[in-house]
Amino acid sequence: MNTTLSHLRRLALSRQGLASQRSFGAGLPGTRRAIEHLGYVQIDTLAVVERAHHHVLWNRVPGYDPAHLNRLTAKKHIFEYWFHAAAYLPMRDYRFALPRMASIRSGEARYLTDVDPRLMNEIMARVRSEGALRIRDIDSGTKSANGSWWNWGPGRRALDKLFMQGDLMVRERNGMEKVYDLAERCLPEGIDLSMPSQEEYAAYLFDTTRRAHGVFTLAQVLHLRRGKPIREAMRAVVEDRIAAGVVKRIDAVGGSPAFVDVEALEALSRVRRRVQIVSPFDNALIHRDRLSALFGFDYRLECYVPAPKRIFGYFCLPVLFGQKFVGRIDCKAHRAEGRFEVLSLHIEDPALDMDRFLPAFLAELQRFAEFNGCMELDVDSVRGF
Repeated sequence: MNTTLSHLRRLALSRQGLASQRSFGAGLPGTRRAIEHLGYVQIDTLAVVERAHHHVLWNRVPGYDPAHLNRLTAKKHIFEYWFHAAAYLPMRDYRFALPRMASIRSGEARYLTDVDPRLMNEIMARVRSEGALRIRDIDSGTKSANGSWWNWGPGRRALDKLFMQGDLMVRERNGMEKVYDLAERCLPEGIDLSMPSQEEYAAYLFDTTRRAHGVFTLAQVLHLRRGKPIREAMRAVVEDRIAAGVVKRIDAVGGSPAFVDVEALEALSRVRRRVQIVSPFDNALIHRDRLSALFGFDYRLECYVPAPKRIFGYFCLPVLFGQKFVGRIDCKAHRAEGRFEVLSLHIEDPALDMDRFLPAFLAELQRFAEFNGCMELDVDSVRGF
């Protein structure tokens, strides 16, 4: 089994659906398959360019439409909850969200501890009797029918906690505005609601990571999952998967032993030499240490960095060419003007064949601008265009 760096990069991109535009199929069915394969797609509130949950899927699914997410939610194929952050997840994995919900309900997880239980009960009663609601339906600055006074702070915190402990679910989104309904109305009939054991949960994390990434470290699998019980359960899962020949342990990736999906590596095909502009929240690069070790690409999202300390720009997007991250681009969609502005472009691969790269990059940049609702591509700020 060949585990050179080149093979591992190809494996990582292939399992992420970035090696081919048709890994998951097209349109609505392709969107569903992509989410089920990846295990989650992170929801992003930043709108400098199209939000990450749409960007991630657009990069992988020909014919992707942002309306697909509401349609799949309505069909009860996907749901919103928490992975390492707010995300869309496959409905088949719903039971693996139950441990977090239970820990928040019991108070074990210190989440929104200052919420008034009476207000939560009032919101639940209102949703039960009146149907789905939005934050603005309860935080209107007027008294509710039963005389309670709800303002922005208490109402929003109560709604958030009801969502996080699983009483309410997001039924749909209009932009970033969420519509909440009772969980019992949003879940499909016959769904498994049994609490997973620690061993089942560890297996879910391991197999999700293996399927979506192909090559990975234990730190990646256990990202933000702490405590001795999950570590011990994961150790047993790892040994079981190695004994079964599902994965193989290889030498260090970024200073830690890594695991490789044996079957996926043996079936590896070529990575198409195409340009892709990648979201900062893309599943392929969300684990920065792995990204650096595997691709030699050190990435930091600088919108959280004070302006004087930024090197590449407020919302710099990695640029992938074939199996290498060759640079990053800072841009902004001026949707009201229909203008997509490129603020800066940084090419970081000194061996890059610009004659091959630049035409493909410009074509992809125009396509990305149109995905952002902009027909005009403004590159005046960048020398060399």
